[in-house]
Amino acid sequence: MNETQETIALKQGLNQAPFSRKYVYANGKRKTAVSRVRLYQKGNGEIVINGLSAEKYCTHPTEVERILTPLKLTNLVKNFNISVVVKGGGHSAQSEAIRHGIAKALIEYDRELRTTLKKHGLLTRDSRVKERKKYGRKRARRGQQFSKR
Repeated sequence: MNETQETIALKQGLNQAPFSRKYVYANGKRKTAVSRVRLYQKGNGEIVINGLSAEKYCTHPTEVERILTPLKLTNLVKNFNISVVVKGGGHSAQSEAIRHGIAKALIEYDRELRTTLKKHGLLTRDSRVKERKKYGRKRARRGQQFSKR
């Protein structure tokens, strides 16, 4: 195959090229939180979020567990170094956005992991967002308190 045939085959997914790039990139989203995740191969399991280690950045221990879920399901916890930039949302939404980004990046790394991650619902973007406040109401749906007398 010449060079153009190889590029066409790669675009069509016929030839799965081995992991040749420096890192794998993916976006993750939840509510208003957006994460940009990079997986570096030949790592030791180090996770850096906005310049801090995951243990320092996450205030609650369950957030670190939530972030590591896709890696634990695929048994790749110590295979990558992960660099994350996350903005918007609160702590919980940010950790879920990071989890979503890591799951999407793992699929870029190896397409065969898709069935495992899909089965556990890690690839589905949770699109629930806070509803806007309506006029004449105190919140989105909360109306005025009714007084009978």
